[in-house]
Amino acid sequence: MKRNPSSQTLIAQCRCGDCELVLTGPPIVTTECYCTSCQTAGRKFAALPGAEPTLQPNGGTAYVLHRKDKIFCRRGTEHLREFRLKPEAATRRVVATCCNSPMFLEFSGGHWLSVFRDRIDASKRPTTEMRTMIKDRPAGVEFEDALPSYQKHSGRFMWRLLAAWAAMGFRAPKIDYVRGNLDG
Repeated sequence: MKRNPSSQTLIAQCRCGDCELVLTGPPIVTTECYCTSCQTAGRKFAALPGAEPTLQPNGGTAYVLHRKDKIFCRRGTEHLREFRLKPEAATRRVVATCCNSPMFLEFSGGHWLSVFRDRIDASKRPTTEMRTMIKDRPAGVEFEDALPSYQKHSGRFMWRLLAAWAAMGFRAPKIDYVRGNLDG
């Protein structure tokens, strides 16, 4: 599969346009995740007032994984709020509260952000390269295309994360533009 060019700049915007992230360089990987927590979060996000669904019709959540040092928030930091499925969860999902648009998720200590693919303009969205965690997909969902689909995180997926981390000098930058918690 053809990788995205390194000179690429992508813009991820909330639905109303008040919040904007700039992603430079190629994504680490583009994927659809079928894990139980992404499905649970997707249902919770869909229940927010005025929110659009983040789950694909087949139950997956499409992400563009990008290095943290290649993303910045150009505007709307005051709208960004975190959401965790449980207070102790290592994963925080971040929503632009101006229009309840889920923007990205972050794993504690991770060197990347998983930007919700639907936040990127449709004409510039990178194509999905693989599916992960399909062992948790909804009952009855079958895939009839040639897209690689893995029960868990594949070696290919993990290699891409490791290679990106090495390119960053094994650093995991902190992001400081997320305000309080969506739950309270």
